[in-house]
Amino acid sequence: MRVIVRPQEPRDYEAAKVVYAEAFKRQDHGDRVPPEVGIFVALWEAKHVIDELSFTALAQNAVVGHVTASRAKVGFDSVVAVGPIGVLPDHQTKGIGSALMNALLSAADVQDVPLVVLLGSPQYYGRFGFRPAVELGVMPPEPRWGSAFQARPLRTYTPSVAGPFEYAPAFSS
Repeated sequence: MRVIVRPQEPRDYEAAKVVYAEAFKRQDHGDRVPPEVGIFVALWEAKHVIDELSFTALAQNAVVGHVTASRAKVGFDSVVAVGPIGVLPDHQTKGIGSALMNALLSAADVQDVPLVVLLGSPQYYGRFGFRPAVELGVMPPEPRWGSAFQARPLRTYTPSVAGPFEYAPAFSS
């Protein structure tokens, strides 16, 4: 099946919510909406999503995956936060999540973003060059996040991009 990854468009909003709801659904949570859906909605409504760095994956003209990029800070420097990122369960393990992440990283690099930060599995995101953010002097909002709080330096990164990390305000709404 052919998959197209393109920059998100306003019409992707509802479909992206479905992707996150399905991708993060847990059997033990019943009908509760996963928190990733709320994060996405809050970022979108607050206009903290960076459209040109957020991507949608399409298969047979239907949305099957999405990655959200939002504004963030490390100290006084502007950086990008990744998340949520999700793929519909029937389309997982086919490289779509990797394609979405690679699209975001490439676009961020072209736009001279120095650093991309996320909270996620070190085993999974390590393949994209992410490593524990503290190794780069980036301090997480929650110390208990440990090695799951990761950063990926891009072409314009310098060690001066260090200090406390701050998500867009919508992340904590």
